Amino acid sequence: MENALLIGLSRQVALGRQMDVVANNLANMETAGFKSESLKFEELVVQVAEAHDASGSDRPISYVRDVAAIRDYSDGDLAPTGNPFDVSVSGKGWLVVDTAQGERYTRNGHLKIDAEGRLTTGDGDPILTSSGIVNVGSEETDFSVASDGTISTSEGDKGQLRVVTFDNPNSLKKEGSALFSSDDDPQAVETPRIAQGVIEKSNVKPVVELTHMIEVSRAYISMSKMLETTSTLRQRAIQELGQING
Repeated sequence: MENALLIGLSRQVALGRQMDVVANNLANMETAGFKSESLKFEELVVQVAEAHDASGSDRPISYVRDVAAIRDYSDGDLAPTGNPFDVSVSGKGWLVVDTAQGERYTRNGHLKIDAEGRLTTGDGDPILTSSGIVNVGSEETDFSVASDGTISTSEGDKGQLRVVTFDNPNSLKKEGSALFSSDDDPQAVETPRIAQGVIEKSNVKPVVELTHMIEVSRAYISMSKMLETTSTLRQRAIQELGQING
């Protein structure tokens, strides 16, 4: 009976973490470039000695645990914004961001020009090109981004947006809702597909996530009832055994 409680609790912990992931997906369904996630579970087998025969072989007990978050890297829908500083990357590829912690990578192309004239993310981190940080003077006009990522203004060429990819996408580690880091070396995308005045929306599917949320909630409630029943049976067994011994 103790094992049943422990197995049930392990399932509840896993369901709680799964709910956190689903809730995070829903919270970021309007975040540009956000990639939805799901949890991968595995069976954890533990050897436990049988109570009636401690000298015999151990009896395996199966628990459940979450082992990894699986990220969906499929493209989100493209949405026109009318903002000339917004860009989207189609297919494989990540924009490179210069942060205080080093280079980071994003699919969130909702960009802006900051007070210093730099092209940055919404959080103020500069976007990198093949020639470094983009600087746009207040007197410059006709800001343009070509389909290959080449930036130009009335003052001429400003460099080409760095777009990179990774041999192993699973090496990417999430930092916040839109930035990623990796210990692997990025590979340059030779023929990127860039669109100006457009952003890539989150690839979260709200109906699917809401369905997952309902399923997880029902499973959690069902497990709670099972644990309550098991606990009640345990208490009754203790009371009846106590009366017999008395």
